[in-house]
Amino acid sequence: MSGEQVISGIILAGDELEPVDGYVCVKDGVIKEIGEEKRETDNIIAPCFVNAHTHIGDSVFKDPPLGKYRGYRLERDLDLLVKPPEGLKHQVLRRTPYEKLVECMRSSIQDMIATGTGAFADFRESGVMGIQALKEAVDNTNIDNVILGRPTNTDDPEKEVISEVDRILKNAHGIGISGANDMDMELLEAIDDYTRKSRKMFAIHSGEKDRSCISKALSLQPDLLVHLTHANRQDLKDVADENIPVVVCPRSNFTTGVGMPPVTDMLEKGIDVSVGTDNVMLNSVNMFSEMEMLSKLFGIEDRQVFKMCTLKGATTLGLEKTGPIQEGKSASLMILNGKSNNLSNINNPISGIVRRGRPDDILSIIRA
Repeated sequence: MSGEQVISGIILAGDELEPVDGYVCVKDGVIKEIGEEKRETDNIIAPCFVNAHTHIGDSVFKDPPLGKYRGYRLERDLDLLVKPPEGLKHQVLRRTPYEKLVECMRSSIQDMIATGTGAFADFRESGVMGIQALKEAVDNTNIDNVILGRPTNTDDPEKEVISEVDRILKNAHGIGISGANDMDMELLEAIDDYTRKSRKMFAIHSGEKDRSCISKALSLQPDLLVHLTHANRQDLKDVADENIPVVVCPRSNFTTGVGMPPVTDMLEKGIDVSVGTDNVMLNSVNMFSEMEMLSKLFGIEDRQVFKMCTLKGATTLGLEKTGPIQEGKSASLMILNGKSNNLSNINNPISGIVRRGRPDDILSIIRA
């Protein structure tokens, strides 16, 4: 964006999201000034969301039919749904034309933007082709992205797999692995080592269905762990000791019936926790829904919930453009209507957004 804008309202400013009555001046995409004064409106100026874990390739097959599929209850069998290479999503991805894949992913990206998300991280299946499809889908949109690819066939000889990993890393921000139980551990260690030598991010799902893969994943010292739904206190202590950030996906875990992540215990251990919507096949990319669930079902303090869904994700993913509302920072702002039928008469702007905020409360998005 170019030019200068001055926005008045309640500003959720800085690292602690302190509500400040005043104005934000944005010039050429940069926050030039934050001033305190009697505000002219009840609008709320907040950081955009960071959706820290998605699979938007799943946009090609939203809400698969409920009930039985090949003798299983589809929505409750995680392996049948998503485990490579024969999980339902992988079968669908293989038979989806490239143009259709790009079109469907672009729709989900536009939905993220419309619902207040300024950045997302995607575990991108289908190797280099999948990465290129996502890059095409995100082209000419104003949203930051972190693409974590993965090799297509880990049953190939190690040399061939690493060769594909090399091509992936030349086109993506890093590697996103489905799980430590999904491939030979020696191969996984080789992929991890090659990724580190390439100075790229290594992320991995762990502990989603059970805890059998957690110790293996931790042995790799990944840059990011996703889920940890079944982590026990010792697992969490080990994660905290290694200073590994975690992304939780509560709605996804609830939908697939695998349980609920021990988010409160993670926070008590001092783990940096961010939030993702996970598979578009099963859940929308709406981060307001994640916040409401974390606040009302997990009982987490509202300010902490909003941090997890915004600032923590930006830090974890190394996103410099998407962060707190501070002078000198790039603008990544959502302006919410404090006079909407939904948000009028709220007692606290953060609690109002977290517990009851909706996409239709957003008046505008301002991003560099």
